[in-house]
Amino acid sequence: MFPVQAPGSILGSACGHSLWHEETRTVQGRLPWEETWLVSGAWAMTAAAASLPGDPEAPLSLTETLAMDMPHPTNPALYRLTKHLLQKYHKAVRPVHDWTEATTVYLDVLVHAILDVDAQNQKLKTSIWYHEVWDDEFLSWNPSMFDEIREISLPLSDIWAPDIIIKELVDFEGSPNLPYVYVNSSGTIKNSKPIQVVSACSLETYAFPFDIQNCSLTFSSALHTVHDVNLAFLRSRGDMKHDKKEFLNDSEWELLSVSSSHNILQSYAGESAQIQFHVVIRRRPLVYVVSLLIPSIFLMLVDLGSFYLPPTCRARIVFKTSVLVGYTVFRVNMSDEMPRNALSTPLIGVFFAVCMAFLVISLFKSILLVRFLHDEWSAGQERPLLCLQGVTDADGPRTDPRAQLAGATEPHFCQEHQVQPGTMKEVWFQLRSISTYFQTWEQAEQQEVTWLALLQRFDRLLFQGYAVVLGLYAVTLCSLWALWARS
Repeated sequence: MFPVQAPGSILGSACGHSLWHEETRTVQGRLPWEETWLVSGAWAMTAAAASLPGDPEAPLSLTETLAMDMPHPTNPALYRLTKHLLQKYHKAVRPVHDWTEATTVYLDVLVHAILDVDAQNQKLKTSIWYHEVWDDEFLSWNPSMFDEIREISLPLSDIWAPDIIIKELVDFEGSPNLPYVYVNSSGTIKNSKPIQVVSACSLETYAFPFDIQNCSLTFSSALHTVHDVNLAFLRSRGDMKHDKKEFLNDSEWELLSVSSSHNILQSYAGESAQIQFHVVIRRRPLVYVVSLLIPSIFLMLVDLGSFYLPPTCRARIVFKTSVLVGYTVFRVNMSDEMPRNALSTPLIGVFFAVCMAFLVISLFKSILLVRFLHDEWSAGQERPLLCLQGVTDADGPRTDPRAQLAGATEPHFCQEHQVQPGTMKEVWFQLRSISTYFQTWEQAEQQEVTWLALLQRFDRLLFQGYAVVLGLYAVTLCSLWALWARS
């Protein structure tokens, strides 16, 4: 006795069998590989359903049936191509059939950003896009044999790569490690990666903040000579010089150009090829003009105006001392913003130091002048009382002028001519003392006038020197600004 199956079950089985063959034909039409898949019939579906745990009458989905009955594709074209290229490849051997032929490496550099300019340590930190291209004669294939695949990516660690280094390199910082390169069917390999390069550079800060820096990145082979590895440009020099499309132009530094040159160097190991990229950058000076140059010029003008005060005025010393304190505070704040370099000093710092020296000399001259006038005034007030008090004090006891002046020597004419009061000689000696005092006072006045004229002439000379230095400072800054704008 055969089991009787319901008409609906028979219809469902027939429909499932029809759908299965339809879906199988669709999948087979969409497969990219050359091998075909084996397809099982409706009885295989029934057997698979019976072998699964659970309800034996539960119908199977199309996805489950495909997963169980369809085998995985074997030997796809990409897998076969990779195996074909790397199975007998030796990465330690330079990829040429004729060992006398050099491998040419084509280089290109795109400056992405200027990250830091360290003038104190003479280092430049840049972010660049580095491109190198070379031909590998052992990594070529016929695309028609591998489903028209014309380009694939391979691990860089599995193939030969040129030993290109940067001679000015100090350190790599945050450079991502990209493990793959692109290889096309003719054997051309393209290796592109971003690099953060910290390189040594001779930075000149003399024209700060209108300075222009020129730093070089020299690429060469670490070991191979030009007969083994040669270097060439990937693009024309004109295209590379003014290419700024990748540069982030929002920092303190502006990229002017990236010129390049190719050289053959002689060494003990032989001739070697090198390519130099000269990165020319300039600083944007507006923030330093506002925060440093304009306040320094105002401070110098205030100091220059102090020369219009009278040289004998003691308030001039107080004013110049206040200006000196302002110079000192501004110098401390300016030292934090100016670049530090042991080889050169910014021009603004040199001018500021010269103006500060002029201020100190002028202040010292004013102190000497006040001190000299004070001594002359004190001596002129004491001299007329020496003899008059010791000779004319007839009503009271005679006082000794030496005791009054605490050890001061009595004038010579007072010591030689001591007379009795009330006589004609007393009158004559008093008149002679008065005449001698006026003569001495007149001589002191003439000496004071002479010293004042000399100090005023020196003060005028300081003023002229100060004005010349300030004018040179302004002209130099304007010239540097014009050269910066023209570059």
